Parts: sequence; structure tokens; C-alpha cells
Amino acid sequence: MPIKDWPEGERPREKLLERGAGALSDAELLALFLRTGVRGKSAVDLARELLADFDGLVGLLAADQKRFCEGKGLGKAKFAELQAVLELSHRYLLSRIRGQDVLTSPEATRDYLKLRLYGSPHEIFACLFLDNRHRVISYDELFQGTIDGASVHPRVVVQRVLATNAAAVIFAHNHPSGVAEPSQADLRITQRLKEALSLIDVRVLDHVIIGDGEGTSLAERGLL
Repeated sequence: MPIKDWPEGERPREKLLERGAGALSDAELLALFLRTGVRGKSAVDLARELLADFDGLVGLLAADQKRFCEGKGLGKAKFAELQAVLELSHRYLLSRIRGQDVLTSPEATRDYLKLRLYGSPHEIFACLFLDNRHRVISYDELFQGTIDGASVHPRVVVQRVLATNAAAVIFAHNHPSGVAEPSQADLRITQRLKEALSLIDVRVLDHVIIGDGEGTSLAERGLL
């Protein structure tokens, strides 16, 4: 049955306007993005199929263009639209933490880092560069590796810190396995970077590991 023939309170758009976006399921939100279904399937039915095919929302949002366009009812236009939505989300969360002391808003900072890094099939090492009042200057993804790990070079980090004139940094990287526990390699590279940056009087405020859940802060664990 087409969505237009559903009871008004069950239609995704009307449900969102009446109860807010949080009241919608993943499939209903995706249906609003898709706008139309395919022959014999409503947009919600199609959305449910896609979520099953991509192993959920994370798999769909993290899919590259080739994989995404293989999905029924999808194509380059939808891929471009989705990437635009994701980038708007990134910029919105970055705007929330830019201009304020990130140490007073750890939840917003972690939300931003999680959105940027969660779901990538490869390990990515990133950095938030901060001024002397701990306000965000920029976010950079500095290194990418395989799911076995990323090669992080202190010299490159120091060069980027000098280029941004940062006074402090927060490091972050993802564990594609979903397990956010720090490894010995994570602790070693954090210590190497701290030592390198201490030579130019730049503080490492935290190193956040992104996996399933909220992520792990080395600072909160007392591991910095």
C-alpha cells in the first residue's frame, strides 16, 4: 500500500512533524530521504530492505559510491544527497564545539569525533587543533591505514601543529572492530606524540578511541 494511503498518524512525514524526528525508526527516516519506493514497495518497505542489505544504518552511511549505488532504488544522485547530509551533520557538530572551551563540552566533542570516525572500515588517526583557550581551530584526518592499524608519524603531527599555530591538541582514532579499548600500540604512540609536542610547548589534552558506544578517553582513564 502506498504511504499516501496510510493513516495520517503513521506516515513518516506527518509523524515527524507531530512527534519529532526521534519518534521515527531508522527505516522511516530513511524513507523520508528516499522519498519514493519502487514498484510493489513503499519507501518504508524499500528502506527496510536496504537496511537489511547493508547490515544496518552504519553500513549504509559508510558505504562507498560503488557499493551504495548497487542498492535498489539508489544511485549517484542519492549518494550525493546522502554525502551532503553527512557533511552538514559534521559541520553542525563542529560548529557546536568551535569557539568554546572543548574541555567544558566533552560530550559534544566526543559526538563530533564519533560522527567523523565511526563506521569506517579502515583505521583513521585524526586531530583537533586547539588555541590557547582550548577552542577548536580545525579538525584534520592525518593518517589512514588498514584495519590492522595506522602508521602515525610524529614529525607530520608537529608540522601540522606549527602550521595551525595550535597550543593544544586532542587526538582521536577509530577501531573498526568496534572495541574501543586502548591497545599497547595506542598508548605507545600517544606517549611518543606527547614527547614530541612537549618540545614545542604544545599540550596533548586527550586521545579518544572511537568504537561502539561512547568511545574511550585516555585522559579519563588516567593514561595520558
